[in-house]
Parts: sequence; C-alpha cells; structure tokens
Amino acid sequence: MLSDPASPDCQALTQATAGDATPASIAERGPVDQATFEREILPSYRPIVLRGQFQDWPAVQAGLDGHEALAAYLLAHSLDSPIQVMIGQPNIKGRFFYNEDLDGVNFVHREVRFMELIAELLRLVSSQRPPALYAGSSATNNHFDAWEQDNASNISLPEATARIWIGNAISVATHFDTSNNLACVVGGERRFTLFPPTQIENLYVGPLEMTLAGQPTSMVNLDCPDFERYPRFSEALRFAQSATLGPGDAIFIPALWWHHVASMSPFNVLVNYWSEPAGRVGAFPAMVHALLAIRELDPNERAAWKHWFDHYVFQDRAAEVANHLPVTSRGVLGQPTAARAAKILAYLTRALSRS
Repeated sequence: MLSDPASPDCQALTQATAGDATPASIAERGPVDQATFEREILPSYRPIVLRGQFQDWPAVQAGLDGHEALAAYLLAHSLDSPIQVMIGQPNIKGRFFYNEDLDGVNFVHREVRFMELIAELLRLVSSQRPPALYAGSSATNNHFDAWEQDNASNISLPEATARIWIGNAISVATHFDTSNNLACVVGGERRFTLFPPTQIENLYVGPLEMTLAGQPTSMVNLDCPDFERYPRFSEALRFAQSATLGPGDAIFIPALWWHHVASMSPFNVLVNYWSEPAGRVGAFPAMVHALLAIRELDPNERAAWKHWFDHYVFQDRAAEVANHLPVTSRGVLGQPTAARAAKILAYLTRALSRS
C-alpha cells in the first residue's frame, strides 16, 4: 500500500531517515533577454529560476488577480476545442501514479471541451476533497485564438511551441524531458524539485516502456519517501534543488534533469516550451535498443563495444574520427545534415527489419 503523505507514520519515517537533506534552492535571477539567455543560461546545463520573466503577459496579469479572473481570461479567448484530461479519484490526493499492482495507473483519460474543464475546476475550487484533474502538453494554438501573439515569449528555445498545462492541486512524479524545457507559471503556484541526471541510480526509475505520461518516472513518493524500500534516495536528496514559482515566474530545466512538479493551488495554469528541432531523433530509443543488443553480452565483448561507443559517440572529438576519409566517403560518419540523417534512418530500418 502507498503511504498517506499526511499520516503520522509517514512524517515520522521522513523525519527519522531524511536527516538534514533539505533541498537547496534553485539558482535564480530576474528577467533576461534572448542574448543573455543564449550566452549564459543555455550553455550552462544548470537549472535556473527567472523571476518575473513573463510578468507582462495579459494572462499572467489575470492570474495575479486570482483564479476567477484567470478563468475569465481563458474563456474569453478559448476556441472551446477538445482537450485530454487525466482524472484521479479523491483518494489519490492529487498524486498521479501507478496502481498498487504496477500493471496500470491510478487515473483515467477523458476528452472534454476546454470550457467544460474550466467550469469543473472552478466548481471544485472550494471542495475539501476534490478529484484530481490535469490536462497537459496541449499546444496553445489548438485552444486559443491568439495566445502566442498576446502572450509572446521574450526568450525562446529552438523551434518551440507554446503548450498549456492546467489543473487543480496535483503532483507529477519525478521525471525528465529529453529536450530543454522553459516553463512559465501563469496562475497559481508550483513547486519544482530537481535532481541532476547523475542521480539516476538513486531515483529508482520505474518501467521504461509503461509510463504515466511519456517519460519514465521515479518510483519514490517525494512527499513521503520510503527509505527502507528505496534507501539510496537519501543520497539523491543531497543533490536536490527546489523552488516555488508564482505567476510570471519562469524556470529553465535542461534536458535530462529530473523534476518533480507540485501544483499547490486549486486552479493552476502553466505554459511551457520544449526545444523541438525539425528532424531531431530522440536518444532514448537508442538506449533501449542497446538493452537488447549489448547489455547481455559476454563482459569482455560488452567492454569492447564500450570502446566503440566512446570512439564514435561519447568522446569530445567523436565528430572528427572520420577525418582521415574523403568527405564523399564518410557516409553516416559525416557532418550532421538532413541527407546524413536520412541515410542513418534508412540504414537502421534495414538493420532492424533483419533482426
């Protein structure tokens, strides 16, 4: 059984085993311009909170006036198109997760009209034990007449689309994104708790192929960690960073940084941007393929393949390993172009079809 975060037993367990492992504060600064963002923040590969970065957005100004004003703004600009909503019963207490048998999840998906979702969230604002409602990762241009014109981002990631996340007081399990993430709180408050990618072994990652909403997640309940079952999580907490954001505040989360997100108000809205360069191929499937092709090899053979990966992929000069060949003969080892990407994908398609 999952522990109740509010129970005395949970509190006692946390206090007795977590020690002084209180998350450090995420670094923060005021608003930045695009040049500073590209020069100082993107290359750092460190998360940062940008206080007031989007404070001039009309949507944010509505959010500062409370949930009713924000709801009115959203409804006034809504196209009332369908949106996918995750719905959990009150007994999950806002924590979207797996079911107890780990063969499914503790919520359902429903498609509703956008205005219907807003109306239900408003109705539940004063409820002491509401169901958990959460709609996320939906492009704003699918739901509003001119969101990106009225609420234009003053800093940007490559080829990013504005996406809206809206719900009540819920928590999203610790997970990662494969792209850089720039997120802005529009209404309500959200607490972000981050872990660097190096802490993967201490986060007790769940199934890779059966996920809650796309990416694998940590099995540890951040609000009530079971240190007997997940003892190394106490080490992960030594590297945790946390911050609470309000309307207009933004956070930059580099790719592969783990993050837990808790929406702390009964009506929350966030807009985020992921880097989505055209033609980009994700690295995660390559790792899963390596599980099939490499992990169970004889240790000596596996070590030999590690040298191949280091040589062609991971070493700093990997892009130069074919410089001894004529440019016209470098094939899949050549410089990144659309033609090279197509050649690699064609090669992989043929190779996998013969497996």
